[in-house]
Amino acid sequence: MQMIDFEFRNDLIKEDFSLNYCYQCGTCSSTCPVALITEGEFNPRKIIEQSLLGLKDLLLKDQNPNVWLCSTCQMCVEECPQNVLLTEIFEKIKNKIISQGESYPESFKVQAKSVIENGVAIPLTPPIIRRRDQLGLPKVESASTDEIKKLLDATGFEKKIKILKEEK
Repeated sequence: MQMIDFEFRNDLIKEDFSLNYCYQCGTCSSTCPVALITEGEFNPRKIIEQSLLGLKDLLLKDQNPNVWLCSTCQMCVEECPQNVLLTEIFEKIKNKIISQGESYPESFKVQAKSVIENGVAIPLTPPIIRRRDQLGLPKVESASTDEIKKLLDATGFEKKIKILKEEK
């Protein structure tokens, strides 16, 4: 039996008051391409329901449904009749998962490492750069990796995602 954590629920609502307006119509799940592809395994409505009920363990530890499957396409937000900011709420849940040291997909750690090393999650490869030149597309500008590292250091990013601990 899952315990209701009112402090967790109130914290989520305080961070994003739009959560309070959800009346569980299911529009988010019916418009979600990931829910369609996973045949309902990923269910935005269920994540919001668990958030409203304060089911912290299901959301953070069990991750059922898995909030990491959200592609942040914003379809749910665009279609929500109550203007609930679902993807922002999902981001807050993901941040809580990481801050509490719960497990998260390895692919996010790989992308984080790429941001630290390259300044972008998916660096442009020489063939992509060459193809962009052939197509006459502008050069893709990126922020300085030194600036990005300063920001990441200031937020304790590397420590939060535990990249350094595992590599040393």
